[in-house]
Amino acid sequence: MEAEKIWMDGKMVDWNDAKIHVLTHALHYGSGVFEGIRAYETEQGAAVFRLKDHVNRLFDSAKILRMDIPYSKDEITKAIKETVKINKLNSCYIRPLVYRGFKKLGLNPFSCPVRVMIAAWEWGAYLGEEALAKGIKAITSSWQRSNINSTSAKAKICGNYVNSIFANMEAVEADVEEAILLDSDGYVAEGPGENIFWVSDGVLYTPPLTSVLEGITRKTIIKIAKDMNFEVREEFIARDVLYLADEAFFAGSAAELTPIREIDHYTIGSGERGPISKKLQEKLFSVFKGKEKQYIDWLDFVNKII
Repeated sequence: MEAEKIWMDGKMVDWNDAKIHVLTHALHYGSGVFEGIRAYETEQGAAVFRLKDHVNRLFDSAKILRMDIPYSKDEITKAIKETVKINKLNSCYIRPLVYRGFKKLGLNPFSCPVRVMIAAWEWGAYLGEEALAKGIKAITSSWQRSNINSTSAKAKICGNYVNSIFANMEAVEADVEEAILLDSDGYVAEGPGENIFWVSDGVLYTPPLTSVLEGITRKTIIKIAKDMNFEVREEFIARDVLYLADEAFFAGSAAELTPIREIDHYTIGSGERGPISKKLQEKLFSVFKGKEKQYIDWLDFVNKII
């Protein structure tokens, strides 16, 4: 996990020189927003998946946290593509971060300057290559998803992910790959960094957006599934509905589409990647690689710098 250059406040700097002050506001209080984006290798070179949607969400998150990004959307879009290009990456994970820097320490963030960083590096399957085919084990976390009015569920705010860290640590200590968070009413919400789907009787389900992040991969899968004539429903459910599901999977820019074969020691379906998960996963990766002309507009080719 290392590349040559990182874009910082309009300049490309060496990977090891991308540093911040120890009193940076975001370091102490989590006052930053970010995106997780992937670029994939295609016949036309590296292509960033749904870049416009990610940039729009980055700006929306910054607005919610009352940060004015000192660059336009076009400038950030160009910088993301340039970062992939200068690092000579054919496929990669991309992390734009907008954060409060250092001027004055204290909860009041407004005097602290808004900084922007963009990094990109080679990164394979988030939960392991084998997981994409065989699925993973998960537990229901004892930590609940942050209450809808305790923070913003619609913004990817750095500080929000402490909640996810607690859930992830719990999963690691339980010797499983991931956790599932319930919302404050006890309904299934999402993973620490992924949305969740399940299949019952041929119907694809996912929780409503009430208390979960509107994932771009989530939105992508719903669109693809409907185009493939699968019925898609959004429903609040208790955890035991997942135990009885025919299939289940996580979805996210990092996780892509990762099947879940076991939850809380209950085998899900046949205990392996189910047929609908397999079809959606294969279609999704075909879209990523530019092989589905119907969705080609979702790809932003790196060699076509704005």
